[in-house]
Amino acid sequence: MATSTSHELTFRDAIQKSLYEEMDKNADVFLIGEDIGRYEGTFKVTKGFFPKYGHRRVVDAPITEAGFAGIATGAAMAGLRPVVEFMTMSFSILALDQIINHSAKVHYMTNGEVKCPIVFRGPGGAAKQLSAQHSHSMEGWYAHVPGLKVICPATPADAYGLLKTAIADDNPVIFYENPGLYGVKGLVPDDPNYMVPLGKAQILREGKDISLIGYSRMTQVNLAAAELLAKDGIDAEVVDVRSLLPLDTETIYASVRKTHRAVVVYEDWRSGGFGAEIVSRIQEDCFDSLDAPVGRVGGLNVPMPYARVLELECIPDENDVVAMVRKLDF
Repeated sequence: MATSTSHELTFRDAIQKSLYEEMDKNADVFLIGEDIGRYEGTFKVTKGFFPKYGHRRVVDAPITEAGFAGIATGAAMAGLRPVVEFMTMSFSILALDQIINHSAKVHYMTNGEVKCPIVFRGPGGAAKQLSAQHSHSMEGWYAHVPGLKVICPATPADAYGLLKTAIADDNPVIFYENPGLYGVKGLVPDDPNYMVPLGKAQILREGKDISLIGYSRMTQVNLAAAELLAKDGIDAEVVDVRSLLPLDTETIYASVRKTHRAVVVYEDWRSGGFGAEIVSRIQEDCFDSLDAPVGRVGGLNVPMPYARVLELECIPDENDVVAMVRKLDF
């Protein structure tokens, strides 16, 4: 129930609210991307921004991801705070040179003399029938790169507070928004100064029998799985990683050492996805606390099909999580 200090918003509206407030607060913040102005964005996150802020602060870019990512990087180096929207994060592949070779490196290459306060945001992961070229989960690729910060919120409140923190950060931040979350509702604080720290995981459900660890939309899947497991007397703890880089291993390890079992869930291809990194760290650093191997649930290692029934087969759901839990001696 909403209170006088919070209101229920969708994930999409929480991002929009955060952008509005940060643009009102700081004239150095501007938006750039394809179709974000007059068309108001593919997922309508920037609805209403162009009439309010005009073409100098809501820049409709041509179809050239490397070009507008480079322009934004230069603007950040000059002292502005650009927020770049990719129509889908799958298209950010075209801007990898700008993001990895320039945005992520300039602070180091200039011995700290030049900062690059920039946010690269947009929908990442599978939406509904957008097929193989529009459904990549790129977060693990970016979490491999020193110099970047990678954030994957799972709730409207975190989308709101983490985006504010990302815009205020002096480093380049990859802000990942799973399109399956845009319609999810939750309470969002009314406080325009509300910020969520980067690099800090959270426990969304306390439990004693097993830790379900995930990020972005898979955190919502883990919450649903925990409810199913509870019907069979299995008390699952849900760890929302939130930040992949930096990664809060302290919170993850504390949960695993309490429950002695863990399943890591991620939407990305199972082979080589970021969830595999979390599994590896748990087994390296918490081995003596484990009563069973760490389970891993990821997406199928195939290009994303267009057919809805096949698409759903490729994306982990709560039943896949429950099935993995049952393999761990329950």
